[in-house]
Amino acid sequence: MYHPTTRVLAVLELLQARRRVGGRELAERLEVDVRTVRRYVTMLQELGIPVESVPGPGGGYRLRPGFKLPPLMFTDDEALALTLGLLVTRRLGLDGAAPAIEGALAKLERVLPEQLRGRVSALQGTLAIAIPSSEVVTNAGLVAAICEAAEQGRRLTLGYRSGHREDTTRVVDPYGLIYLGARWYLAGYCHLREGLRMFRLDRICGCAPAPGSFERPPGFDGVAFVERSLATMPDIWSVEVLLHTSIGEAQAAVPATIATLEACPEGVVLRCTRNDLDATARFLVSLGLPFTVRRPAELRDALLRLAATIERTALATEPALAAD
Repeated sequence: MYHPTTRVLAVLELLQARRRVGGRELAERLEVDVRTVRRYVTMLQELGIPVESVPGPGGGYRLRPGFKLPPLMFTDDEALALTLGLLVTRRLGLDGAAPAIEGALAKLERVLPEQLRGRVSALQGTLAIAIPSSEVVTNAGLVAAICEAAEQGRRLTLGYRSGHREDTTRVVDPYGLIYLGARWYLAGYCHLREGLRMFRLDRICGCAPAPGSFERPPGFDGVAFVERSLATMPDIWSVEVLLHTSIGEAQAAVPATIATLEACPEGVVLRCTRNDLDATARFLVSLGLPFTVRRPAELRDALLRLAATIERTALATEPALAAD
């Protein structure tokens, strides 16, 4: 449970971490109103913490310059959140992150009281995180550099090697990083191709600041863009299938990275590109939804082959004899 005291301590932590924090930002991050934030600040001042108000448009609150507090103890919820975050980070495939993660876990364990230390140790020993582990190693420094450039609106020059091993140099406006399907992706505007593009971080072989700045388009959804890009990547066969179901059921059954879905009066149109129609046939059957193949005709042949294989390999079950 999130008690008011925890929020007061959170205000203090934010003030120690940053030179100045706006009242509205504090309210949004703590999920309270601005008036409540003022009350929390007053509570800190009554405890002898020199929190100062900074007037003006860029104002807010700050700790008196030069004032330092000893490290604070973590609450149970904070220790749990930190441990979970570090354990998840292990699976993100970041090069050089393992020593930092283990060091942070060791420091966390060292500063915790004995009872809480036992809970955190139990969490590390028993928790299994069933998210896909990254298939490739990604440079943690590259991740940090791209995030910083995206936050500051600075362009980057990338050395990039495509899936066809074509090497190019791209000037990119980095809109954001996405971790999806056990891989890292950069979504942004490519000045070479003059359009939005998706880049796999493990294929970036060089990254440096470029002249110029940019503004991220309002409401840009990096996850949705990468999902659409993966689902519509050019391949040999262009597949279109009509699913006889609702859009809600279709979205629950079909991962966004595999195909695009569009509701229509007859049901839902599934579109994707694939280089293996036999695998596509198996996927469609696994959905457990009735469907009609629109194109290509070769997909129907693949479904017939799959049906014949199932018929050959299915074990015939003899009916049990009725007891006398």
